[in-house]
Amino acid sequence: MGIVSVPVIAGLGTAQPPSAAQDELWEGFFSRHFTGTTRALAQRIFANSGVTRRQAAVNPLLEDVSDWPTERRMRRYQVEALPLGKEAVGRALTAAGLGAGDIGMFIVCSCTGYATPGLDILLARDLGMAPDTQRIFVGHMGCYAALPGLGAASDFVTARGRPALLLCAELTSLHIQPSTARVDTQQIVSHALFSDAAVAAVVTPGGPGYAVREVTSVTDTSTADHMTWDVTDAGFRMGLSPKVPQVLSAHVRKLVDDLLARHGATIAEVDGWAVHPGGPRILNVVERELALPPQALAASRATLDEHGNCSSPTVLLILDRLYRSAPAPQRIVMLAFGPGLTLYAALLDRQG
Repeated sequence: MGIVSVPVIAGLGTAQPPSAAQDELWEGFFSRHFTGTTRALAQRIFANSGVTRRQAAVNPLLEDVSDWPTERRMRRYQVEALPLGKEAVGRALTAAGLGAGDIGMFIVCSCTGYATPGLDILLARDLGMAPDTQRIFVGHMGCYAALPGLGAASDFVTARGRPALLLCAELTSLHIQPSTARVDTQQIVSHALFSDAAVAAVVTPGGPGYAVREVTSVTDTSTADHMTWDVTDAGFRMGLSPKVPQVLSAHVRKLVDDLLARHGATIAEVDGWAVHPGGPRILNVVERELALPPQALAASRATLDEHGNCSSPTVLLILDRLYRSAPAPQRIVMLAFGPGLTLYAALLDRQG
């Protein structure tokens, strides 16, 4: 038997397009996009979103894509996502002290655009990855995709003893719905929250960083209709039930308690929380169910405030914020939620 490699997040890299203030987005675009009685509701939702600034590769203040057909949006996805992904990957590799040729497995998560050849192939080519680099593309998992991606990367590192690279890249700005489309509260919420980003993580066999102790999940398929992401002729349309926090409240405590118990730990011994901010209510529910102190989710709330909900990269943005904090946490629990309804959790321990 060989020595089992401990998977360690050895480097993170982030990349974001230009930002705009939430107030500017409302006044300059969405206040005209929503009309009639819907407008007053939308204004309240935007004001209470917990978001101050957001990033957009396709800024509606400069370019209105809401009437574009899906084909045109997908072509634009390739144009915008490739350089963003390249920037994030380059920074992560530099942070880990590795070159693209060292990567044995490259995993890309994205639910906001599709094409073949995809980002995994084009980035592997442009960055100079080895021809034998294995690749996985994860699509339509949505906001929680980073954690199964991290789990797959960690499993590869453990099994093969070679570095793996995870990239989460999302361009939600491409999917603003037409003003003539059916407008409901769910649609307004998604337009008020979502943002663009790319984050990459390098996972190595051992070394300094955050050891990935376990990735685990639970899915409540009885609530599968509570969160949807439908491909339509006018981009991808979000469905987001107001019952989502209620479902999370039923499962999150047991998921976290069981994860920590398997590693001889308790919630009180966790000093870093990276919780996907699906919205302010999501964070409030997690804080309440886990009985966390007020500052425990400060990094998650700050990320929502400064970056909005970027779908799959968001939990990695929070991890990066914790990684750079002083002092950095010793033990981190990551939580992300998405279609299914699915809850994912990961336990990380600082080493080196």
